[in-house]
Amino acid sequence: MVEHLEAAGLFLSDDEHWRRIAHDYHCYHLVIWQGQRIGNLKYRLSRDEVTIMQLQIDPEYQGRGLGAQVVRQVLAGADGRPVKLTVLKQNPALNLYLRLGFKITGEDQYEFHMQAQP
Repeated sequence: MVEHLEAAGLFLSDDEHWRRIAHDYHCYHLVIWQGQRIGNLKYRLSRDEVTIMQLQIDPEYQGRGLGAQVVRQVLAGADGRPVKLTVLKQNPALNLYLRLGFKITGEDQYEFHMQAQP
């Protein structure tokens, strides 16, 4: 993730990275595939929406459709609620989210704000 943050012009200290990890840590889940930890997903469910806060797949496992499977599971479990996320403008995951039906609903200096309606 550091690569994408720095490409966007965001240079975080180690302390800032740890705070980012710790924020809403109770929403953090490991992504396991064939018995291997291959990434993590942090998402929050509320009455009105689902928010994907982080999805990271180890580079060794990227390009196999595993991130798409994780997002599809979140969408399937949304029970009709909109699923929202932000993605750094430089992050190639933007294409994944667009393919999965997310629409850009806004943006700021660094990120696109996106939403899908399952």
